[in-house]
Amino acid sequence: VAEFTGPGEILIQTRNLERYNAQMRELVATQRQELDGYQQQLTDLEQTEASVVPQMQRMLDVLQAFVAADIPFLPHERNERVENLQELMQRADVGLAEKYRRLLEAYQIESDYGYTLEAWRDSLQRDEKTLNVDFLRIGRVMLYYQTPDGHETGWWNPQARQFQVLEASARRPVTQAIAVARQQKTADWLELPVKTLALEAKQ
Repeated sequence: VAEFTGPGEILIQTRNLERYNAQMRELVATQRQELDGYQQQLTDLEQTEASVVPQMQRMLDVLQAFVAADIPFLPHERNERVENLQELMQRADVGLAEKYRRLLEAYQIESDYGYTLEAWRDSLQRDEKTLNVDFLRIGRVMLYYQTPDGHETGWWNPQARQFQVLEASARRPVTQAIAVARQQKTADWLELPVKTLALEAKQ
């Protein structure tokens, strides 16, 4: 025996179906708005990346030029850092934020060099000879070198863009400054040939 559905029940089912359809339309509309929002974010991101990437490349070019024009301290380390950044910028598997972070990190390292005193041992090419020397960097203002036996002391002449030998009077203060930089000697008043060299460079 078939059940008979009265007009009242049909009306209730119809209203329920209408409410359900209305809810679904609202849900679909909300989802469509979210999708449109995601699409806009994606578009904005692409536009942002299109403007940020060239700017980051310009920043890297400036950094490379700065390192090349600066006094030649830690050349291998600094050039390698720039080369690694150049390779990083070409990698598709590294996000834009990480590339930007690494670039700013390199800028910060270069900035910190201007406020530190540092000594290290490395080789020096001068007059077609390779010398094993101790380098002394004072910020990014002065760069000295001295042979381990202390018989030869020199400095980087920024005007001539080459290392030049200093007079014997510079040996002792440079030796003391190297010891201070290596924390082998407490910081003391150092009389390094800075002003004299600056005057000689102008002549």
